[in-house]
Amino acid sequence: ARPDLKIVLGGPEVSHEVEDQAITRLADHVITGWGDVSFAKLCRALLDGPQPLMKIIPGEQPPLAELELPYGEYSDADLAHRLLYVEASRGCPFKCEFCLSALDKTAWGFELDRVLAALDGLYQRGARTFKFVDRTFNLKIEHSVRILQFFLDRMATASGGDALFLHFEVIPDHLPELLRAMLAQFPAGVLQLEVGVQTFNVAVQKTISRRQDNDATEANLRWLLVHTHAHLHVDLIFGLPGETLQSFADGFDRLLAIGPHEIQLGILKRLRGAPIARHGAAHGMVYATDPPYTVQHTGVVDAATLQRFGRLARYWELLANSGRFVKTLPLLLHRPPVDGSVTSPFWNFMAFSDWLWQRQGSTHRLTPEALVDALFDYLGASLSPAHVREALLADYLASGARANPKALQGLLPRRPALPAKLGRTLTTRQERHRVPTPLPLPS
Repeated sequence: ARPDLKIVLGGPEVSHEVEDQAITRLADHVITGWGDVSFAKLCRALLDGPQPLMKIIPGEQPPLAELELPYGEYSDADLAHRLLYVEASRGCPFKCEFCLSALDKTAWGFELDRVLAALDGLYQRGARTFKFVDRTFNLKIEHSVRILQFFLDRMATASGGDALFLHFEVIPDHLPELLRAMLAQFPAGVLQLEVGVQTFNVAVQKTISRRQDNDATEANLRWLLVHTHAHLHVDLIFGLPGETLQSFADGFDRLLAIGPHEIQLGILKRLRGAPIARHGAAHGMVYATDPPYTVQHTGVVDAATLQRFGRLARYWELLANSGRFVKTLPLLLHRPPVDGSVTSPFWNFMAFSDWLWQRQGSTHRLTPEALVDALFDYLGASLSPAHVREALLADYLASGARANPKALQGLLPRRPALPAKLGRTLTTRQERHRVPTPLPLPS
């Protein structure tokens, strides 16, 4: 329709395996890698000449000091209603092969005084929600401490209702005393730490070039839970080369016993350019050909098992990570085996996931009420129905849901009408994870 229009592509998706993609063949130019200055140079050449001769343009990595920080572009509406993404550094020195950052030579930090000045400008304009996209926030501790102190200083002079929310991605086995002392000063509801554990399997870690001290990881997570108010969001990946379902189950149970607030269950994706591709033949790795390139089966995990795990991950999000079933979930995870066989929290949840799939035939459109009734029917078959109903009632009331599940009919108190609809806050889900200790398990 517009043969005179120039189409330029860029970004991680088209920066690798360029020749294999139909979309890159259709474009006029493709910038691979960094685009901060290369895109502007290309635009000037297309507008003013001389016309560029190359279709594929390797992105030029400029010194970070030469880049203009973009935070002045955030509008007042952005500050009032959106998550603000900020960065104090780019790149990553680690070589975990499932990640495109494995291609980085190291991590590069922006000049910290510039970053803090920009953050102060956002704060003065009313920004209170900051999500740092740094791959490893706790890599350079002196920088981490200065950023944390920046926010502590502003909290000290803020009014009581001036809520702050900070998100950082951290490596789990590097938590020196100086950083611990800073993290311990933040009150509840402010810090969210995303912690990438991914796998506890030492052989799998070695295969994917992931350096991780598992004992230090466990000790640091336990310390954070005891000595800070940080909300811990910990990641595991299923489908890594050589990882069996039982191996993953063992790692899940180990992590669950530590007690993070949320365990995010992901399935391996083969990002274009990521070194994980080198294990394809040796480990029988087969991936979907369309984004997000999810692994379909491996040499030790068949396709049906990966589909089964995908359902489990979705149900885990609804039941566990939502924080809606804090009292009921332990009844499910620690449910005594009905046939005398050895079981574990992972396999207990897998059994419920299989049962729920047979019952519902869907992983979506499951209301809190449908989940309450499903849990009652499933747990009530092997545990005291009264005890199960008591846990579900407490959870349902605490969640704020206001319908009438079949399992709780006649038990819900009359509640006043809701006020005008309130906007969701980032801490709502976290608050559900801080309810009182779950009910004791039945003997």
